[in-house]
Amino acid sequence: MICFSVKLVYVNILLTLTRSVDGWIYFFGGSYCDSMSSLLLPMVVLQCTYVGVPPFTNVKDNLPTLGKEEVLFATCTAAGSKPPAEVRWLTGALGDKVRTTTNSTHYDNDTTTTVSSLFGVPTREINGHQVQCVISGDSFFTEETLPFTIQVYFSPTEVNIRAISEDSFECVTEANPSANFTWSRSGQSLLQSAVKVEGAKLQLLSRTSDLNGLYQCEASNAYGRKHAQLYVHVASGTCSAAWASFAVFLFLNVIGAAAWWFFKSGHFQRFFPMHGDEHSDPPSPRSPGDGHGQDHQKLQREVSTVNLLKCECFPHC
Repeated sequence: MICFSVKLVYVNILLTLTRSVDGWIYFFGGSYCDSMSSLLLPMVVLQCTYVGVPPFTNVKDNLPTLGKEEVLFATCTAAGSKPPAEVRWLTGALGDKVRTTTNSTHYDNDTTTTVSSLFGVPTREINGHQVQCVISGDSFFTEETLPFTIQVYFSPTEVNIRAISEDSFECVTEANPSANFTWSRSGQSLLQSAVKVEGAKLQLLSRTSDLNGLYQCEASNAYGRKHAQLYVHVASGTCSAAWASFAVFLFLNVIGAAAWWFFKSGHFQRFFPMHGDEHSDPPSPRSPGDGHGQDHQKLQREVSTVNLLKCECFPHC
């Protein structure tokens, strides 16, 4: 039986619980006034029934790295308990993807240390799953639950650079622990006034030819490193000049196409007959698709030109 309070006929003593390593529980009370006589009573120490020694508990990560063979994920320990504690794992949805073993060591002071180990194959799919170690026994008032998240550690996988906007890029990879990112420029240093780097992100602050070159993003952690590259090209000249040149070019193409069609259709000879052509045979009939195919090829050339000029003004297209 455990004593939680002591009540005398004329005296109430406030008790506090203190646990000892020898397996006994002591209650200490201070000096209080007798409600009848107003006299101070001395300190009272009561030794109650023996209840055992609770263990010191912890879960230790074994730091497994990515692989295909079974390894130890973690150990759950209940050390120095009396009587021995029960240690078990709750693995939830993982089922047969993991297995456990339990070992106990008994010491001369009649205490026991119990260790339960969790094993499995360290894959990316199992990384991040949560499990629980539950410790119980006669030395506990209630069982103790220690949560644990399985961590599989690996170096950065394939590194990709994705466009966030027309002038911003981000380096993306998967790693555990999370990767650190470093941006650099091949053959020369980054222009601090022209670019802005924030972790995995690179932002171009201007669009000048000074930015032209090969940029590299390196992702690294304690287990390895990988990198990806980005080539930046900003065409010289202003976009307004490029678009003006394109407009003139397009206008000349339209005039040329119209003149070509006017001549080939026979209207030119009708309005401006040439000597010796008065009795010329009428133009041979064309299939309906002939003119359309030629016009389509011409349109394709114009679209390529548009894209080229646009890419010169906006080099990220």
